Amino acid sequence: MCSGSFAKCLGITLIPLAILSVLCNILLLFPGGKPAKNNEDITDEAWYFGGILGSGVLMIFPALVFLGMKTNDCCGCCGNESCGRRCAMLFSVMFAGVGLIGAGYSFIVSAVAINHGPKCLINGTFTYPFSDGNYLSNQTMWEVCEAPEGIVSWHLGLFSTLLIMGLLQVVLCGFQVINGLIGTIFGDCCCGGSGK
Repeated sequence: MCSGSFAKCLGITLIPLAILSVLCNILLLFPGGKPAKNNEDITDEAWYFGGILGSGVLMIFPALVFLGMKTNDCCGCCGNESCGRRCAMLFSVMFAGVGLIGAGYSFIVSAVAINHGPKCLINGTFTYPFSDGNYLSNQTMWEVCEAPEGIVSWHLGLFSTLLIMGLLQVVLCGFQVINGLIGTIFGDCCCGGSGK
């Protein structure tokens, strides 16, 4: 498969992952699926916007660059047909780096949020009752949260989804770094099969 075609496939895959990450982060701003009474009711890590900024906005740019790799013309430069394509592949490596940073940020924020646990109402005050991740193996501890209803499973489900999305995006952007370097060094199989 041409490195440009492979990059396009990666771009097609990254777009829905970015959209899903943005949606998960937006849902985190509605604890338990209901509007928060004030911003202090929302888990701090939701405000770090790992899904919106990291796996969302910072992932859209690489995805769009990867999508354009297959249709990028091979007009070349300095009389060398493959030069333009090689420059484009090198450019995609830089954008894959941006994607790695964004996905890595989202992954780290999600991992910290899962370990930290959700913010919930206990004795009339919103606080973090699970500070060391011990609630993950002991579901009976979840009952200490009086409100919002189902906040622990809501928190875990959405941040776990963001964690998985971030990991997938890291892997896909990592593949594009390798693919882009191969395309830069060896050329792409465009222009009637002449990649070099």
